[in-house]
Amino acid sequence: MKLQVKFSLIFLLVFGVQLGIVGYVCNGFLQSSAREQVINQARLMMASSLATRTYTENQIKPLIRHSEFVFHPQMVPAYAATEHFNYLRKEYPEYSYKEATLNPTNPRDRAVDWEADVVEIFRNNPDKQNFTGERDTPTGRALYMARPLRVSAQCLVCHSTPAAAPASLVKTYGTANGFGWKDNEIVGAQIVSVPMALPVGMANAAFRQLMTSLMLIAIVVLLVLNVALNLVVVRPVRRFSVMADEISKGNLDLAELPASGNDEISTLAQAFNRMHRSLARAMKKLDQS
Repeated sequence: MKLQVKFSLIFLLVFGVQLGIVGYVCNGFLQSSAREQVINQARLMMASSLATRTYTENQIKPLIRHSEFVFHPQMVPAYAATEHFNYLRKEYPEYSYKEATLNPTNPRDRAVDWEADVVEIFRNNPDKQNFTGERDTPTGRALYMARPLRVSAQCLVCHSTPAAAPASLVKTYGTANGFGWKDNEIVGAQIVSVPMALPVGMANAAFRQLMTSLMLIAIVVLLVLNVALNLVVVRPVRRFSVMADEISKGNLDLAELPASGNDEISTLAQAFNRMHRSLARAMKKLDQS
C-alpha cells in the first residue's frame, strides 16, 4: 500500500471519529435548542391565557352580573381564556389550550385521560407550580405545559352547591356537574400544547446541513493535504527510493539529491548524499587497488 493511500486512510479514520463526536454533540445541542424554543412558545401561550383571565376577572366581570334568567359565560375567566385561544387556533390549529377540570360545569372542560393524569400530579404534589411533558398526537409529537387550577373563594360562589350557585348558571348547565368544590382544592390544570414538528424539523435540517458541510470540508482538506503530501513528502521519498534502487544495481554516477532547507526531508537528503559520496569513493578505491 502506497504512503499516500495510507495517509488518506488514516485521515479518513481520524476525521470520521471526530465527525461522529461533533455530530453527536451538535445534534444534542440542536435538539435541545428546538425543545427550548417550543417551551418558550408554551410559556408565551400560558402567559397570554393568564393575561386574558386577569383582564376578564378585573375588567369584564365587574361589568357583567348574573341575573336570575340570563347567565353570561363571558364573565368567567376560564371561558374567556378558552374562547380567546379558540380564535388563535383558527390560524394555528396544532396549538391548543384547555382548562382541564375533573368536575367542570362546562362539559367541554372535562379532562380526558392524559389530562386527568396531569391533574393528579398536581393533586399529589400541592407545591408543584408547573409541569412539562411530551405526548404523541395525530399531527405529531407535542410538548405541553401545565399549571394547577386551585379553588379560591370567588370560585365557591358558583361551584360550592347548586343551591348557593346563581340560578341562571344552574339553568344553563344543570346541577349534575361543577359542584362540590372545596376551598384551596386543586380541581384541574391549565394546559397548553405546542407542536414540536416545525422546530424539530428545523433542527434536523440544520444538522443535515452541518454534517454535509463538514463532509465537503473534509473532502477539500483531504485533497489539499494529499497535494501537499505529494509535493513535500511523497516525491522526495520517491526520489530516494529510485536513487537507492540505482545504487543497489551499481550505478553510482547519479546526480545528488536536492538538499536545501532545514526540515527532516532535507536532512535525510543530505545524509543520503553523503552516503552516496562515501560509497562512490570506497568503490573507486577498490577499483584502483
